[in-house]
Amino acid sequence: MYIEQAFKSKNNVWRYILGTIVTIVAMFAGQLPLAIAVIFKIGITGDFSAMDEATMMSALNSNLTFFFLLLSFAIALGALLFLVKNLHRQSLTQLTTSRKKIDWSRFWFSFGLIVILNVTLILVDFFFISPENYVLNFNLIPFLILTAIAIVMVPLQTSFEEYFFRGYLMQGIGIKTGYRWIPLVITSVVFGGLHYWNPEVTQMGDLVMVSYIGTGFMLGIMTLMDEGLELPLGFHAANNLVAALLVTAYWTAFNTESILRDVSSPVAGWDVWVSVLVIYPLILLIYAKKYHWKNWGNRLFGKVERPVVNQTYRGNDIEDLSEIKEDY
Repeated sequence: MYIEQAFKSKNNVWRYILGTIVTIVAMFAGQLPLAIAVIFKIGITGDFSAMDEATMMSALNSNLTFFFLLLSFAIALGALLFLVKNLHRQSLTQLTTSRKKIDWSRFWFSFGLIVILNVTLILVDFFFISPENYVLNFNLIPFLILTAIAIVMVPLQTSFEEYFFRGYLMQGIGIKTGYRWIPLVITSVVFGGLHYWNPEVTQMGDLVMVSYIGTGFMLGIMTLMDEGLELPLGFHAANNLVAALLVTAYWTAFNTESILRDVSSPVAGWDVWVSVLVIYPLILLIYAKKYHWKNWGNRLFGKVERPVVNQTYRGNDIEDLSEIKEDY
């Protein structure tokens, strides 16, 4: 079982508290390069007190801003993986999956499915439903630079969020509370809640938080039902890459040199509920059919139990056949 992988590592409560604090500090430290770049661009004598965040961000070109925004996630990911290896003595495989090795075919299936779905929905809207909401934004050189940045940095950003929320916190909270639904709820709500400061919420209203929290629940359900992070990693990377490369808007977190630009001024409405209550369940159904998910009740709401140590006896000797470390 995926959550139970944490029993094979050093899993004291203080280690998870320390690891969480250090990871958050690393995230904030990763924002310093952007602040320094803005300071140098505007000039030391600039009146920063009179500038809002948008004005300061516009001091750099969009590709450079995009790179620095994602850099903080890359630094936080490096810090998290360092802590997992050295503080918890846990392997990357155990943090990623309950399988003996990471199943990359699952990642690529999930990635491909979401790319096809998102691109199809955007193009249908562009050509048939609301063409007036889009303008062509394609500029070859800036787009090629964006593509290079996105291919490298976006998977680092999405991997950090998955490894931290659906991996590190899911496992840590799960083995300490003893129930699978508790980390599912906590990580999903916190994940969604942290998006409250995204510009999309300012533009579309608080109702859009239903989508963010709903996305957290969907990714958490994927993790628990499939006993690993491969599907969420693929989903998240595909979703954000399409958002960065295909369509952007002035009111989105990813304001990039994408192919299309959304010039509408949307407000969250019934479409939010369609995504959470219709599209997300259909996506889960596709995964469930392909990977033969069963026993939903136990996998989502069952107890998290310490694995039993298997032993065989040879005369007076005891041979430990488990992979559980002595200090779990």
